[in-house]
Amino acid sequence: MSNSEPGDKANKAASLMMNIVKTVPWSRELGFEMTHVETGRAWGRQPYLDHLVGDPTTGIIHGGVITTMLDTVCGMACASALTELKMVATLDLRLDYMRPATPRRDIVAEAECFHITKSVAFTRAWAYHDSRDKTIAIAQGAFALTEVPKKPTKESQA
Repeated sequence: MSNSEPGDKANKAASLMMNIVKTVPWSRELGFEMTHVETGRAWGRQPYLDHLVGDPTTGIIHGGVITTMLDTVCGMACASALTELKMVATLDLRLDYMRPATPRRDIVAEAECFHITKSVAFTRAWAYHDSRDKTIAIAQGAFALTEVPKKPTKESQA
């Protein structure tokens, strides 16, 4: 066993979180990807795909796609802020849509976990094209933190 630097451990955890999204069926269908994770912060990208358009006359991506993207980066920001592994589940997510997304452009999402209690983590997030100065939507959320269920042992199954 080799000694690893604290930064190595954080980098491995971030890489793991970014790869977890690839295993979720909805994220594969939407083409969503996590682009960066660091302690208490997460970024993702939603590519513009024709099958995600909410209104064919305008070509604007469906608002539900943006909601899902912001929920995901908020959850990842919470998970990355924790010092021990816990389950993270959305309790409340409020979104304010500021303007429609521009058709045929990818959307960036950024989230930060700004407060953690024993059982709840609080986040805020932004969806935009180029910068947070011109947001498409903003979000604020609360996420439940619960213990990861222990794997059953042979003794507990007897």
